[in-house]
Amino acid sequence: MTSAADTAPAAPRAKRDRTHYLYIAVIIAVAAGITVGLAAPDFAVELKPIGTGFVNLIKMMISPIIFCTIVLGIGSVRKAAKVGAVGGIALGYFTVMSLVALGIGLVVGNIVEPGTGLAVTDAVKETGQAQVTEAKTTEEFLLGIIPTTIVSAFTGGEVLQTLLVALLVGFALQAMGDTGQPVLRGVEHIQRLVFRVLAMVMWAAPIGAFGAIAAVTGSAGLDALKSLAVLMLGFYITCFLFVFIVLAALLRVVAGMNILSLFKYLGREFLLILSTSSSESALPRLIAKMEHLGVSKPVVGITVPTGYSFNLDGTMIYMTMASLFIADAMGTPMSVGEQIPLLLFLLVASKGAAGVTGAGLATLAGGLQSHKPALVDGIGLIVGIDRFMSEARALTNFAGNAVATVLIGTWTKEIDRERVDQVLAGHAPFDEQTLLDDGHGTAAEVPEQGGEKELAKA
Repeated sequence: MTSAADTAPAAPRAKRDRTHYLYIAVIIAVAAGITVGLAAPDFAVELKPIGTGFVNLIKMMISPIIFCTIVLGIGSVRKAAKVGAVGGIALGYFTVMSLVALGIGLVVGNIVEPGTGLAVTDAVKETGQAQVTEAKTTEEFLLGIIPTTIVSAFTGGEVLQTLLVALLVGFALQAMGDTGQPVLRGVEHIQRLVFRVLAMVMWAAPIGAFGAIAAVTGSAGLDALKSLAVLMLGFYITCFLFVFIVLAALLRVVAGMNILSLFKYLGREFLLILSTSSSESALPRLIAKMEHLGVSKPVVGITVPTGYSFNLDGTMIYMTMASLFIADAMGTPMSVGEQIPLLLFLLVASKGAAGVTGAGLATLAGGLQSHKPALVDGIGLIVGIDRFMSEARALTNFAGNAVATVLIGTWTKEIDRERVDQVLAGHAPFDEQTLLDDGHGTAAEVPEQGGEKELAKA
């Protein structure tokens, strides 16, 4: 006679998470890339397209992920005023933190004076001029937010254009009420598909990291870094102080959270940024992880994409220190009265800059060309180390946006604190297979957050 236990169906075995092997492979690839870059620099430089290709694969996923996240977030909220409040708080916070970052860079740059004693050759001047691109006027920037068509917002690679279209669609679905529910469910399924594709793309991360690190090591080498070590060290220290003093204090006071716990949760994203020098490479994963952490969809959907264009703390510090460095190296140090207008100009010029390698350098060159052309020749001095500084810049930008999402979620009461504690304690691990809390395709209950019902499952 068989017992009930013998006849009962066996519980499905949980899929084993093998993604930790992926990130071990990324670490090995980074070490291998540095080795190849030092041993065979000419060959290593030729590997640059590999790293560029991987970053482009990630960028390919950004527009659909932002669109789906924002549409689902806004469409499932009954009161449009809540979305407006989140956006207003986010922009106000981003402006204040950008000014704080500029101020810290200004103080450290004036104390260190890293550019004193360097010589600017004709070759350096030519390199600097080659970096110049026309800086956008305020009018051009604002008009650039509007895409030519709704579809072109997804093909142009402009985050702000995608953000605008997603906001319009989200509010339209919100106004449609129950009639818009089938569309929302369709967008939800598309989001699951997009995140699954992203999870597949991430398996190319070791190859991309190897090509990116090998190329930058081969092109710059160690000798080229010696004379610029002071600037690099000063910049890294400034970014460290900003993150672990300013951001850490804000996170502790406002949200009662330890910044090291948050960074441990985002460790894989930091490793991805370190290997690609692009904060955009981690944008889709940041959206997924912040929602998993317990921050509501509307806050994540608005704060993260907007922050990638308006909350560039690392870029602000870079602009400040690089400007002072170039002025000192050119033998024309600026007084504080000259520094402040230039930096405020760069603050505006940097908005909307992509979080990819080289964007900060191009923005700096364009800003100097428009505001203080005499300093453009000195841009060539930092071209050789810009990639190394880009890593710290991207890491700082990413950290700033992660902290901002938690802070704004706390201020708007759109964060589940019990969920946060569970996730940071490791009791609710992130699903690396789908990047979503959907039970691998099974229907799942979505908790109410902030008193608002989330999208009903199909």
